[in-house]
Amino acid sequence: MTTDTTMTPHTTMTPHTTPVTLVVGAGSGIGQATAVRAAEGGADVILTYRSNEDGALETVRRVEEAGRRAAALPLDVGDSAGFGAFRAAVEEVLAGWGVRQVTGLVNNAGTGGGTPFPELTEEQLDRTYRVLFRGPYVLTQTLLPLIADGGSIVNTASSSAAAYGLTEGYSAYGSMKGAVIVLSRYLAKELSGRGIRVNSVSPGPTRTRLGGGAFDRYPELIPPLAQRTALGRIGESDDIGAVIAFLLSDAARWITAQDLVVSGGFDL
Repeated sequence: MTTDTTMTPHTTMTPHTTPVTLVVGAGSGIGQATAVRAAEGGADVILTYRSNEDGALETVRRVEEAGRRAAALPLDVGDSAGFGAFRAAVEEVLAGWGVRQVTGLVNNAGTGGGTPFPELTEEQLDRTYRVLFRGPYVLTQTLLPLIADGGSIVNTASSSAAAYGLTEGYSAYGSMKGAVIVLSRYLAKELSGRGIRVNSVSPGPTRTRLGGGAFDRYPELIPPLAQRTALGRIGESDDIGAVIAFLLSDAARWITAQDLVVSGGFDL
Protein backbone atom coordinates (compact mmCIF):
# COMPACT_ATOMS: atom_id res chain seq x y z
CA MET A 1 0.00 0.00 0.00
CA THR A 2 1.32 3.45 -0.85
CA THR A 3 1.36 6.58 1.27
CA ASP A 4 0.48 10.15 0.35
CA THR A 5 4.13 10.96 -0.32
CA THR A 6 4.76 8.35 -3.02
CA MET A 7 3.85 8.29 -6.67
CA THR A 8 3.56 4.48 -6.85
CA PRO A 9 0.06 3.78 -8.19
CA HIS A 10 -2.52 1.35 -6.91
CA THR A 11 -3.43 -0.54 -10.10
CA THR A 12 -5.70 -3.31 -11.19
CA MET A 13 -4.90 -5.94 -13.77
CA THR A 14 -8.02 -6.23 -15.92
CA PRO A 15 -7.55 -6.10 -19.72
CA HIS A 16 -7.04 -2.64 -21.15
CA THR A 17 -9.54 -0.95 -23.39
CA THR A 18 -9.82 2.73 -24.27
CA PRO A 19 -10.93 5.39 -23.44
CA VAL A 20 -8.98 6.48 -20.36
CA THR A 21 -10.34 9.10 -17.97
CA LEU A 22 -8.24 10.97 -15.40
CA VAL A 23 -10.34 12.19 -12.47
CA VAL A 24 -8.62 14.62 -10.10
CA GLY A 25 -10.05 14.38 -6.61
CA ALA A 26 -11.87 11.04 -6.70
CA GLY A 27 -11.51 9.64 -3.20
CA SER A 28 -15.17 10.38 -2.47
CA GLY A 29 -18.16 12.42 -3.52
CA ILE A 30 -18.53 13.81 -7.02
CA GLY A 31 -15.10 12.59 -8.15
CA GLN A 32 -15.76 9.05 -7.00
CA ALA A 33 -19.19 9.03 -8.64
CA THR A 34 -17.65 10.37 -11.86
CA ALA A 35 -14.95 7.70 -11.89
CA VAL A 36 -17.51 4.92 -11.42
CA ARG A 37 -19.85 6.34 -14.06
CA ALA A 38 -16.95 6.71 -16.52
CA ALA A 39 -15.98 3.08 -15.86
CA GLU A 40 -19.55 1.94 -16.40
CA GLY A 41 -19.39 3.77 -19.72
CA GLY A 42 -16.31 1.78 -20.78
CA ALA A 43 -13.39 3.93 -19.61
CA ASP A 44 -10.33 2.87 -17.66
CA VAL A 45 -9.69 5.37 -14.86
CA ILE A 46 -6.70 7.09 -13.31
CA LEU A 47 -7.80 8.88 -10.16
CA THR A 48 -6.15 11.10 -7.59
CA TYR A 49 -6.50 11.70 -3.88
CA ARG A 50 -4.77 13.98 -1.38
CA SER A 51 -5.34 12.50 2.07
CA ASN A 52 -8.24 10.07 1.67
CA GLU A 53 -6.31 7.02 0.49
CA ASP A 54 -8.96 4.62 1.79
CA GLY A 55 -11.59 6.43 -0.25
CA ALA A 56 -9.38 6.24 -3.33
CA LEU A 57 -8.97 2.50 -2.88
CA GLU A 58 -12.74 2.20 -2.59
CA THR A 59 -13.04 4.04 -5.90
CA VAL A 60 -10.52 1.65 -7.43
CA ARG A 61 -12.58 -1.28 -6.14
CA ARG A 62 -15.78 0.10 -7.64
CA VAL A 63 -14.09 0.75 -10.99
CA GLU A 64 -12.83 -2.85 -10.93
CA GLU A 65 -16.35 -4.06 -10.24
CA ALA A 66 -17.42 -2.25 -13.41
CA GLY A 67 -14.84 -4.32 -15.30
CA ARG A 68 -12.34 -1.56 -15.97
CA ARG A 69 -8.72 -0.95 -15.04
CA ALA A 70 -7.87 1.66 -12.39
CA ALA A 71 -4.88 3.43 -10.85
CA ALA A 72 -4.90 5.73 -7.82
CA LEU A 73 -2.19 8.38 -7.45
CA PRO A 74 -1.62 10.93 -4.66
CA LEU A 75 -1.79 14.60 -5.66
CA ASP A 76 -2.09 17.91 -3.82
CA VAL A 77 -3.66 20.27 -6.36
CA GLY A 78 -2.70 23.19 -4.13
CA ASP A 79 1.02 22.44 -4.57
CA SER A 80 2.06 22.81 -8.20
CA ALA A 81 5.66 21.86 -7.36
CA GLY A 82 4.55 18.24 -7.49
CA PHE A 83 2.85 18.40 -10.88
CA GLY A 84 5.90 17.31 -12.87
CA ALA A 85 6.32 14.16 -10.80
CA PHE A 86 2.58 13.52 -11.07
CA ARG A 87 2.71 13.75 -14.86
CA ALA A 88 5.57 11.25 -14.89
CA ALA A 89 3.50 8.89 -12.73
CA VAL A 90 0.54 9.20 -15.11
CA GLU A 91 2.84 8.45 -18.05
CA GLU A 92 4.08 5.35 -16.21
CA VAL A 93 0.54 4.09 -15.69
CA LEU A 94 -0.39 4.75 -19.31
CA ALA A 95 2.73 2.97 -20.54
CA GLY A 96 1.83 -0.03 -18.41
CA TRP A 97 -1.58 -0.06 -20.05
CA GLY A 98 -0.08 0.20 -23.53
CA VAL A 99 -1.42 3.67 -24.32
CA ARG A 100 0.12 7.14 -24.49
CA GLN A 101 -2.70 9.55 -23.68
CA VAL A 102 -5.92 9.99 -21.74
CA THR A 103 -9.15 10.83 -23.52
CA GLY A 104 -10.77 12.68 -20.62
CA LEU A 105 -9.63 14.96 -17.78
CA VAL A 106 -11.86 15.97 -14.88
CA ASN A 107 -10.62 18.76 -12.61
CA ASN A 108 -12.63 18.11 -9.47
CA ALA A 109 -10.38 18.66 -6.45
CA GLY A 110 -11.92 21.14 -4.03
CA THR A 111 -11.86 23.00 -0.76
CA GLY A 112 -14.78 24.38 1.20
CA GLY A 113 -16.14 27.86 1.74
CA GLY A 114 -18.33 29.34 4.43
CA THR A 115 -16.09 32.02 5.97
CA PRO A 116 -17.69 35.51 6.03
CA PHE A 117 -15.82 38.13 4.01
CA PRO A 118 -14.71 40.25 7.02
CA GLU A 119 -13.18 37.17 8.66
CA LEU A 120 -11.50 35.55 5.66
CA THR A 121 -7.74 35.54 6.12
CA GLU A 122 -5.23 36.10 3.35
CA GLU A 123 -3.96 32.57 3.91
CA GLN A 124 -7.47 31.18 3.38
CA LEU A 125 -7.85 33.27 0.24
CA ASP A 126 -4.53 32.03 -1.13
CA ARG A 127 -5.39 28.39 -0.37
CA THR A 128 -8.77 28.77 -2.09
CA TYR A 129 -7.05 30.29 -5.13
CA ARG A 130 -4.38 27.57 -5.30
CA VAL A 131 -6.81 24.66 -5.03
CA LEU A 132 -9.80 25.93 -6.99
CA PHE A 133 -8.22 27.97 -9.79
CA ARG A 134 -4.43 28.03 -10.00
CA GLY A 135 -4.17 24.28 -9.46
CA PRO A 136 -6.55 23.22 -12.25
CA TYR A 137 -5.06 25.87 -14.55
CA VAL A 138 -1.44 24.78 -14.12
CA LEU A 139 -2.25 21.08 -13.87
CA THR A 140 -4.13 21.18 -17.17
CA GLN A 141 -1.14 22.93 -18.75
CA THR A 142 1.15 20.24 -17.35
CA LEU A 143 -1.03 17.37 -18.58
CA LEU A 144 -1.98 18.88 -21.94
CA PRO A 145 0.46 16.75 -23.99
CA LEU A 146 -1.12 13.66 -22.42
CA ILE A 147 -4.66 14.58 -23.50
CA ALA A 148 -5.59 13.00 -26.81
CA ASP A 149 -6.83 15.06 -29.73
CA GLY A 150 -10.61 14.90 -29.71
CA GLY A 151 -10.63 14.42 -25.95
CA SER A 152 -12.74 16.13 -23.31
CA ILE A 153 -11.99 18.28 -20.25
CA VAL A 154 -14.62 18.90 -17.59
CA ASN A 155 -14.04 21.36 -14.76
CA THR A 156 -16.17 21.29 -11.62
CA ALA A 157 -17.48 24.79 -10.89
CA SER A 158 -20.40 25.70 -8.61
CA SER A 159 -23.79 27.39 -8.50
CA SER A 160 -22.07 29.66 -5.93
CA ALA A 161 -20.70 31.52 -8.95
CA ALA A 162 -24.20 32.35 -10.22
CA ALA A 163 -25.71 35.83 -10.04
CA TYR A 164 -28.62 34.58 -7.91
CA GLY A 165 -29.14 32.81 -4.61
CA LEU A 166 -25.86 34.03 -3.13
CA THR A 167 -24.94 32.67 0.29
CA GLU A 168 -22.87 34.72 2.71
CA GLY A 169 -19.43 33.28 3.39
CA TYR A 170 -18.70 32.13 -0.15
CA SER A 171 -17.12 35.25 -1.63
CA ALA A 172 -13.74 33.58 -2.24
CA TYR A 173 -15.14 30.17 -3.15
CA GLY A 174 -17.73 31.57 -5.55
CA SER A 175 -15.25 33.95 -7.15
CA MET A 176 -12.76 31.17 -7.88
CA LYS A 177 -15.49 28.92 -9.25
CA GLY A 178 -16.61 31.80 -11.48
CA ALA A 179 -13.05 32.01 -12.75
CA VAL A 180 -13.18 28.26 -13.53
CA ILE A 181 -16.25 28.81 -15.70
CA VAL A 182 -14.52 31.58 -17.65
CA LEU A 183 -11.34 29.51 -17.95
CA SER A 184 -13.35 26.62 -19.38
CA ARG A 185 -14.70 28.84 -22.16
CA TYR A 186 -11.22 30.11 -23.03
CA LEU A 187 -9.80 26.60 -23.09
CA ALA A 188 -12.66 25.49 -25.33
CA LYS A 189 -11.56 28.21 -27.76
CA GLU A 190 -7.81 27.68 -27.50
CA LEU A 191 -7.88 23.88 -27.64
CA SER A 192 -10.51 23.60 -30.37
CA GLY A 193 -7.80 23.17 -33.00
CA ARG A 194 -7.05 19.79 -31.45
CA GLY A 195 -10.72 18.92 -31.24
CA ILE A 196 -10.62 18.98 -27.43
CA ARG A 197 -13.96 19.90 -25.88
CA VAL A 198 -13.96 21.84 -22.60
CA ASN A 199 -16.99 22.35 -20.39
CA SER A 200 -17.77 23.05 -16.75
CA VAL A 201 -20.44 21.69 -14.44
CA SER A 202 -21.94 23.80 -11.65
CA PRO A 203 -23.53 21.72 -8.90
CA GLY A 204 -26.00 23.20 -6.45
CA PRO A 205 -26.00 22.10 -2.79
CA THR A 206 -24.70 18.52 -2.92
CA ARG A 207 -23.91 15.95 -0.25
CA THR A 208 -20.09 15.50 -0.34
CA ARG A 209 -17.17 15.39 2.11
CA LEU A 210 -16.45 19.11 1.64
CA GLY A 211 -16.84 21.08 4.82
CA GLY A 212 -16.11 17.95 6.81
CA GLY A 213 -19.28 16.27 5.57
CA ALA A 214 -21.41 19.13 6.85
CA PHE A 215 -24.74 17.72 5.66
CA ASP A 216 -24.14 14.47 7.53
CA ARG A 217 -23.02 16.27 10.68
CA TYR A 218 -25.70 18.96 10.53
CA PRO A 219 -28.78 17.41 8.89
CA GLU A 220 -30.84 20.42 9.93
CA LEU A 221 -29.15 22.32 7.10
CA ILE A 222 -30.84 20.14 4.49
CA PRO A 223 -34.57 21.03 4.69
CA PRO A 224 -34.11 24.80 4.04
CA LEU A 225 -31.94 24.04 0.99
CA ALA A 226 -34.37 21.39 -0.25
CA GLN A 227 -37.17 23.95 0.01
CA ARG A 228 -35.18 26.29 -2.24
CA THR A 229 -34.74 23.51 -4.83
CA ALA A 230 -37.43 22.95 -7.45
CA LEU A 231 -37.06 19.16 -7.33
CA GLY A 232 -37.38 19.15 -3.55
CA ARG A 233 -34.05 17.75 -2.30
CA ILE A 234 -30.34 18.46 -2.21
CA GLY A 235 -28.07 16.83 -4.75
CA GLU A 236 -26.25 13.54 -4.37
CA SER A 237 -22.79 12.92 -5.79
CA ASP A 238 -24.07 10.61 -8.50
CA ASP A 239 -26.44 13.31 -9.78
CA ILE A 240 -23.34 15.28 -10.73
CA GLY A 241 -21.06 12.39 -11.66
CA ALA A 242 -23.57 11.14 -14.23
CA VAL A 243 -23.55 14.52 -16.00
CA ILE A 244 -19.75 14.78 -15.99
CA ALA A 245 -19.49 11.27 -17.42
CA PHE A 246 -21.96 12.28 -20.14
CA LEU A 247 -19.82 15.30 -21.06
CA LEU A 248 -16.80 13.01 -21.32
CA SER A 249 -18.62 10.64 -23.65
CA ASP A 250 -19.13 10.64 -27.40
CA ALA A 251 -22.79 11.43 -26.77
CA ALA A 252 -21.65 14.97 -25.88
CA ARG A 253 -19.33 15.30 -28.88
CA TRP A 254 -21.04 18.53 -30.05
CA ILE A 255 -21.00 20.28 -26.66
CA THR A 256 -18.17 22.62 -25.75
CA ALA A 257 -17.66 25.97 -23.95
CA GLN A 258 -20.77 25.36 -21.82
CA ASP A 259 -21.44 25.53 -18.10
CA LEU A 260 -24.13 23.03 -17.11
CA VAL A 261 -25.92 23.94 -13.91
CA VAL A 262 -26.76 20.63 -12.22
CA SER A 263 -28.76 21.75 -9.21
CA GLY A 264 -32.27 20.31 -9.40
CA GLY A 265 -33.52 23.85 -9.96
CA PHE A 266 -31.85 25.50 -6.93
CA ASP A 267 -33.20 29.00 -6.32
CA LEU A 268 -35.44 29.06 -9.39
